Amino acid sequence: MIAASLTTTLHAGLFNVGPLGVGPFGVGPLSHPFFVNALLAGTAIAAVSGLVGYFLVLRAQVFTGDALSHVAFTGALAALALGFDLRIGLFGMTIVFAALMGVIGRRGVADDVVIGNIFAWILGLGVFFLTLYTTSHSTGNGAAGVNVLFGSIFGISASAARLATLIAAAVGALMLIIARPLLFATVDPDVAAARGVPVRILGLGFLVLVGATAAEAAQAVGALLLLGLIAAPAGTAQRLTPRPYRALGLSAVIAVADIWIGLVLSYAIPVLPPSFAILAVASAGFLTALAVPAIKRHTVGRAHRARQARLPVA
Repeated sequence: MIAASLTTTLHAGLFNVGPLGVGPFGVGPLSHPFFVNALLAGTAIAAVSGLVGYFLVLRAQVFTGDALSHVAFTGALAALALGFDLRIGLFGMTIVFAALMGVIGRRGVADDVVIGNIFAWILGLGVFFLTLYTTSHSTGNGAAGVNVLFGSIFGISASAARLATLIAAAVGALMLIIARPLLFATVDPDVAAARGVPVRILGLGFLVLVGATAAEAAQAVGALLLLGLIAAPAGTAQRLTPRPYRALGLSAVIAVADIWIGLVLSYAIPVLPPSFAILAVASAGFLTALAVPAIKRHTVGRAHRARQARLPVA
């Protein structure tokens, strides 16, 4: 009875089915177009971020994702400064730089020295474009830069949400197509190359998909925070299961759950920015995945010592 009542109450609050169209918690979030758009785009972006993020973690290329977050910031501001849609700069620059890192690197894997050099000047270039945008446009202001840095998922329009979903679906489909050979090339690149797997081309293709995902994630949580959405769910999944394909799917599921919970928290607590809420949930999940094995080992150890203490002395 209590469980049924609680379920009915939550359903009314979320879906706005109470008396006069108002749930017991006020108007439900799914009655607001901005929340529905954020949920649609966020779900698609999170799913593909989880897929791409798992291979980034597995291939020890998380630093690449961090560099691309700065590229996303610079690309978006370059587009704004030149009068284009910021998504042109986001996708164009992240994909080009991701491919460039793969070309310069070994076997399609971005080299740390290459990443470091890109990292060194790309953020400064972003500040230059931000200054150019704010000083050369009569309507230019710092709000655009803040949105690019920290995201504005509740400001995504219906058309932008649909476009984000289509792009995420395309990237996700390509990731699933290359998942098996990419896993082989990741675990043992020498054997994979000997078996005829195009290791370098796979690496380049993967980095291009990382660039597209980084551009997508920047729209949800911002350029500076997108690494958390890409890396945290993947790191959590990797610690929950050693099986690659199960971890790959689990990473996507965890990322989607992080988005959903973060959006609901941000809606329920208006002073909580959605980007912060999403990344806080993702970080909490990762920390929990780190802590559980240690707690389990401690508990097992205590039980073992207790059994040893109860054994009779010969």
